[in-house]
Amino acid sequence: MAANPLLDELRAALGDAAVLTDPDLLRVHARDEADLCAAGTPLVVVRPRSTGEVAAVVRAAGRHGVPVVPQGARTGLAGAANAVDGAVLLSTVAMDRIVEIDPVSRIAVVQPGVVNATLAGAVRKHQLWYPPDPGSWESSTIGGNVATNAGGMCCVKYGVTTEYVLGLEVVLASGEVLRTGRRTAKGVAGYDLTRLFVGSEGTLGVITEVTLALRPAPEESLTLVAVFPTTAAAGTAVAGIAERGLTPSLLELLDRTHLRAIEAYRPMGLRTDAEALLLAAVDTGARAAGDLARLAEVCEAAGADEVYAATDATEAAALLQARRLAHPAMEKFAADTFPAGNGGLVIDDVAVPRGALAALLDGVARIAAECAVPIGVVGHAGDGNMHPNIVVDRADPASVARGRRAFDEIMRLGLELGGTCTGEHGVGLLKRDWLAREIGPVGVRVHQAIRAALDPAGLFNPGKVC
Repeated sequence: MAANPLLDELRAALGDAAVLTDPDLLRVHARDEADLCAAGTPLVVVRPRSTGEVAAVVRAAGRHGVPVVPQGARTGLAGAANAVDGAVLLSTVAMDRIVEIDPVSRIAVVQPGVVNATLAGAVRKHQLWYPPDPGSWESSTIGGNVATNAGGMCCVKYGVTTEYVLGLEVVLASGEVLRTGRRTAKGVAGYDLTRLFVGSEGTLGVITEVTLALRPAPEESLTLVAVFPTTAAAGTAVAGIAERGLTPSLLELLDRTHLRAIEAYRPMGLRTDAEALLLAAVDTGARAAGDLARLAEVCEAAGADEVYAATDATEAAALLQARRLAHPAMEKFAADTFPAGNGGLVIDDVAVPRGALAALLDGVARIAAECAVPIGVVGHAGDGNMHPNIVVDRADPASVARGRRAFDEIMRLGLELGGTCTGEHGVGLLKRDWLAREIGPVGVRVHQAIRAALDPAGLFNPGKVC
């Protein structure tokens, strides 16, 4: 490779081992897990280990006018971590230190490369809990979770990532280091800059440290499964649960396509003849048995064919694991559906008010038929956040076009029902146009003004979000 002044500066700042230019490595790092999102060819992948090294990378890239694309574990599903041509891919995976766990203040301070499950295990030793648990929790990083404002299965009761981010350390486009937020239980000093950066997908700065709120470990939960003859009936049950004032700690939906895909991927005796399955849990201690019975009553009233409770913690864990297998199972389903491994998934992330969930599910079924594409639906039914998985043949332009049409129709339906284009995956590349429709021209101008104020040269993650 010809001499490149920027690469020389990066090697001087980070050392040769942290500056990667091998073409195969660049190809691997060029994209996240979003199918059918464009990705460019990066110049280099860098793996800084400290805030100072991140600042050095940002300053060097700025001097040469080279874009910087921050990356975590690249488990995202919207293309937010995808490379642009000639970019520096700034991977935070080497910044994987848990700096502090304070059981008295109930906080953890972590670098962005700490894996969600690793943090969960570390705080469990102190009888504490970090609730946000995206499906990729065993591999996704806290930095990536913060950058996308990730959700998860516990969020129906405990909220998404932003509810737990107390403070941040962020490297700005100038190379300066900004500290936001606090370590205290209360604090209202100044603008809430912390929430500005949560969900910004690497467009405003590079997150280098996160201060997180923790909760006491929850009571042991009780789990039930309800089987429904239609997805709409399951949606009606969800609305009924909310109307009754019940607060499940988990309320997930899997449709027949997902049940069959999971059973084929890892047989565990799931009811593959069911149109929909609701998986619910409660963690209300002495009230749990009564709360679970009330959930069962609502499901039966909505038309459930069968309702049964997990007999023990082992069975409950197996049911939860089945839900976590939804994504890999659908990837295999897509690969098996089309020849030569050309099957791909376009994953939607629409969220609607709970009362509109049945209408959304009916609408997705109609769209699948009209567009002639297989669509499986899974998601966090308790907060109205569904993930329609649209299966396409990457090698067939007509199949891809039908899949894109289905994606857009689902987005349109979600907004018409009073929802949002993304409940937890973020905007990235996949939903830029739909974000603009959702927030309108004034909202777009405000987004762009904030971005221009913090990154005047437009070098942080260009082309993403807005």
